Amino acid sequence: MNLRRAEAYDAPLMATIHAQAFDRPWDAAAFADLLAGSGVFALLAFDEDATGLVLCRALAGEAEVLTVAVPPWARRRGVAKALLTGALGFAHELGAAAAFLEVDVDNRPAIGLYEGLGFERAGLRKAYYDRGAAGRADALVMRLDLGTQGH
Repeated sequence: MNLRRAEAYDAPLMATIHAQAFDRPWDAAAFADLLAGSGVFALLAFDEDATGLVLCRALAGEAEVLTVAVPPWARRRGVAKALLTGALGFAHELGAAAAFLEVDVDNRPAIGLYEGLGFERAGLRKAYYDRGAAGRADALVMRLDLGTQGH
């Protein structure tokens, strides 16, 4: 697996990956707008095809994982772990001392991955995710101290 930093021209590819991973995906314009923002960076994972992405923002000593997307056919192969490890290391190089993310409280595989990387539960955002006709879902807020993780 190879990782590389995403550029603005990758926005359509990022939207395609996101659409394979989520029921309510972000479009290419959303990725382009986010990538143009201050402190925002993304990594893409490739085998023969694109297998995933991570999008983060690192500002004022903190990093936020905005999204991690791995299509179902590429899951359980270490893609998300490699993307997050690379992104957290890069965020630390940019001066981030801590990283945060939100995850659906029902997404046990993702929560397990994040806890395995050292993230700890830090709070709860009620009704954070819009599930359309299914209503809204709570998000678990997780935090990782980058200063002690060797990133």
